[in-house]
This record gives sequence, C-alpha cells and structure tokens, in this order.
Amino acid sequence: MQHLKEEIRRLCSEKNAVIMAHYYTDGEIQDVADFVGDSLALAQKAATTQADIIVMCGVHFMGETIKILCPERKVLVPDMAATCSLAESCPAEEFTSFVKEHPGHTVISYVNTTAATKAVTDIVVTSSNACQIVESLPKDTPIIFGPDRNLGGYINSITGRNMLLWNGACHVHEQFSAEKIIELKKQHPGAKVLVHPECKNTVAALADKIGSTAALLKYSINDPAEVFIVATESGILHEMQKACPKKKFIPAPPSDSTCACNECSYMKLVTMQKLYDCLLNETPEIYVDPAVAEKAIRPINRMLDISEKLGL
Repeated sequence: MQHLKEEIRRLCSEKNAVIMAHYYTDGEIQDVADFVGDSLALAQKAATTQADIIVMCGVHFMGETIKILCPERKVLVPDMAATCSLAESCPAEEFTSFVKEHPGHTVISYVNTTAATKAVTDIVVTSSNACQIVESLPKDTPIIFGPDRNLGGYINSITGRNMLLWNGACHVHEQFSAEKIIELKKQHPGAKVLVHPECKNTVAALADKIGSTAALLKYSINDPAEVFIVATESGILHEMQKACPKKKFIPAPPSDSTCACNECSYMKLVTMQKLYDCLLNETPEIYVDPAVAEKAIRPINRMLDISEKLGL
C-alpha cells in the first residue's frame, strides 16, 4: 500500500494533478488526497484550483460538479460506477415535469443531483449551507426543494418555511435506526449523538448536533464529550479519529442489518488501485454536455456567491 501511495503522489507531481476526496471515502484515500472535504468545500476548492488534472474521489455527481466548474480541466473519477442513490432518486426528466407543474417557484436542488437536474435549478445547496441560503430568500418566496425529503423537512422545521419537497432520499441515511441509537445511548450514557440532516426525523430527534459532515467534524473536535455516536456515512469517523485520537467514535448502525456501521457502497468503490490506474491512464474522464453545463453552472455559481456573502 505504501508503494501505491508513493506512485500516486509521483504521478500527481508529474502531471500537475490534484486529488480531492470526500469524507465518505475510505481512510487510505483521504490520507493520500491533496484535499478532503464535504460537498461545499470540494466545490469551493475546485473553483480555484490551478491543476491540469483533477481526480475526484467520491461519486459521479461530484465529478460532474467539478467539470462544470472547471470545463478546461481534465476531470477524472476512479470508478464511473460510483453513483449516488439520492441523485438517482431524482431523474432529470421527472424533476423537470414536477417543476413545470408548479410554476412560480424558486427551485432549490441539493448538490447530490445530476448535471441535468441542476440545469433546471435556480440555486444549488449543500447540507452545509442549505438552511442559510433558504433563509436568505424573502419569506414569501415559494420554493421547490429536491431531491432529499429529509433534508427539506429539516430545513422547513428550522426556517418555518413550507417548501414543496421532492420525494427522494439517500439509501444510507434512510437506514439509520432510532431504536439502535437509543440502545447505544444506554450503553454509553455520556455519549453525544451526531446526526446528518439527510436522516429521518425520528433519528434527528435524538441528536445533540445536526449538521453536515464538516459541521459534525467541527463539533466533535470542539465539544468536551469523550464519546460520540455518529449517524452519517462511517467514512467521516476516519477524520474524526485523526483529529481527536483520545475520543471514541461509534458508528450508528442501520436498522436492517447486523452490521455495526452504515456505509455507502458507491463511495467504497473508490480504491487505491483504481486511483492509481485512473491517474496513470487518465481515465475514466468526466464529460458534461456543454449545453447542460451552461445551464447547470448558474445555480452552482449562485450557491458559491451566496455562501461567500454569508461567510460560509
């Protein structure tokens, strides 16, 4: 594994390539990356990079987002099959029809969508900035929010809005069990519960902190608790443990399995060997139809602009 890591770093240097990794990838991928972050941070970083090649270690829509932001760069992903259940729950044609059926609405789409879905969107958001961006709009603005019904419902509860929600969800965050988290709390009575807003409201109700992966990481670093139960994809525990080696992080288990953690099978398709092969051969490469990209860049840039103004 050390040899692969050295070869990957050598190829990056030779090819002026940068590796970006999402918190949900395996720890070894995060350790070899130039930059690790959540969706907002990855988009912000991609918009400013000077690299000739960007390798996105994550899922397909993340590679698309970077290609839209950096059309002149070569954007690679280690495995083209690394898709996203949430993005798949919102097919562009169906979402376009939904939008047309509800004219006069501002359309806000979660970043976990395809480029084609972003193309019929007014503003893209991430879990890091969604509440703040929604609150930045006038109170009487009618809003369509897609595709995550759980995140949308959470935003409605926080902001007092009544956004019209697309009925989509993430297969990982849908599977967390409130009952199993309660059992873990009994075993670890002093533990704090960290919950991603893509989780169901029964799980969110148990949270000491609800937030994006970056927000949960920050909370775990700053909070004095010694034990945390984490209800999001278990890849984030790698960064949490690195940042807080003396603290204990327990992955919240899914409801329909005896497995002790809840993983995104798509994120785990990204391996060190695939990353090396990707850099060596400069494939698979992400392509986005220029006509789609021209429409999709507008809501992404609007997100980045609002985030900058709000200091996010």
